[in-house]
Amino acid sequence: MEGPPRLKPLVAVCQVTSTPDKELNFASCARLVREAAGRGASIVFLPEGFDYIGESTAQTLSLAEGLDGDIMGRYMQLARECKVWLSLGGFHERGQDWAATQRIYNCHVLLDPAGTLVAAYRKTHLCDVELQGRVSMRESSFTNPGAEILPPVDTPVGKLGLCICYDLRFPEVSLALRRAGAQLLTYPSAFTFPTGSAHWEVLLRARAIECQCYVVAAAQTGQNHGHRTSFGHAMVVDPWGAVVAQCHEGPGLCYAEVDLGYLRLVRSQMPVQGHRRHDLYGTLEAKGLAAAP
Repeated sequence: MEGPPRLKPLVAVCQVTSTPDKELNFASCARLVREAAGRGASIVFLPEGFDYIGESTAQTLSLAEGLDGDIMGRYMQLARECKVWLSLGGFHERGQDWAATQRIYNCHVLLDPAGTLVAAYRKTHLCDVELQGRVSMRESSFTNPGAEILPPVDTPVGKLGLCICYDLRFPEVSLALRRAGAQLLTYPSAFTFPTGSAHWEVLLRARAIECQCYVVAAAQTGQNHGHRTSFGHAMVVDPWGAVVAQCHEGPGLCYAEVDLGYLRLVRSQMPVQGHRRHDLYGTLEAKGLAAAP
């Protein structure tokens, strides 16, 4: 399935409402991927929890699979069928240590059009948040943190840095990816409504501006189950910090062209990376002046 040729590559960003029903979720995501491929997208981005969002920790753990399981096999076939790259932004992975830990990984999988697993980034920052009366999350109670940040991956739209959701709050990650050559940063997410309405767009635009990168953020939206509602507003931000594409209410897609010539222009006119004082950063910590948590 191939769309018309383009001078600038097209990215497609999905907004979905995952539930505990894995079959229904796959059908919904596959429909969006096929639609995006038909429009000529080079890469399709799916959000954190694209496979499912469980109602309880026990259900979340029971539904998890390995990267060699049925769900990932289906997405590999879908990539081959549609001839697109797939950013699968937060897979509930039973890793090789499942038997010993009984914990999963939150895994961002990148597939190429041959259905080959090109990269698997495991979320390094786990979301443990208590907002009185509004949000209570403790991802670390059932998830293992990843051990490394992956180098950016060459794709048809540029060098792609992989992150997941809560990583968005840690500019150290995006700056490290930028130093390693990233041209796009991706934050597939399942932000809650209270945190999303306050911080989502602000953080995405900040990461784009400070790194002079495109930022691509697929998102969960709406009521995932009886006691969880996601914020939505999947979007693409350009290297100047402008929102160039955005989903609104409900499941769907938004599209943006990636202009690496424009990215290079922004970087050349304001060469922020060359102005960074790496000789100074960290010196306060070295002097024992770091603030308490």
